[in-house]
Amino acid sequence: MSTAPPCVGAILAGGRSARMGGQAKAFTHLGGRPMIETVIQRLRPQVSALVLCVDEVEDEFIALGLPLVTDVVRSHRGPLTGLCSALGYLQEATDADWLLLCPCDAPFLPADLAQRLLAGAVEEDFAVASARYAGHPQPTFSAWRVDTFDVIEQAVLRRGQGGLMHMLDQLPHALVDWPEQPRSPFFNVNTPEELAQAAAWLDRDGGQD
Repeated sequence: MSTAPPCVGAILAGGRSARMGGQAKAFTHLGGRPMIETVIQRLRPQVSALVLCVDEVEDEFIALGLPLVTDVVRSHRGPLTGLCSALGYLQEATDADWLLLCPCDAPFLPADLAQRLLAGAVEEDFAVASARYAGHPQPTFSAWRVDTFDVIEQAVLRRGQGGLMHMLDQLPHALVDWPEQPRSPFFNVNTPEELAQAAAWLDRDGGQD
């Protein structure tokens, strides 16, 4: 039986969190603890190691005890910058062939995210795989082979691009569909209203799949 290749998980923890009133989303409390701790707990069993992609090295991030990868460009260009930075780190500091990307504000991310994305990429012999839900790609939940670094670095440093969807459009990629559920496993907490909705779901079912 084939098995998915090992990968390193990279959590996007930068961004300005403007819609949360300037409060850092990663450390917004949900279910009695910072939201990023929930994401780490759900992602850690799926990968061989974890890193955090951050704008700046801050004490709160250091306290989480994970390697911190700072953005190669400090201009808030978007998640593609975080991906580029993480892939560069993997090339220099690990022997991993794959990177699994996810955001810090997704407390219900699938427990089989890595397995299914990597299987989809390998099956179709693509270097990239993205989740798709209800017909919509979810590029912040994606797997990238390390040898995509050069083309991504050019997009970020030479062309000033910052969007993951634009990068997907440039590279052959697998789209892995998830079945629709009452609560989307790709739900992002971007506003106080969405935080309240996530808290209500946790109160109801503990956030379990």
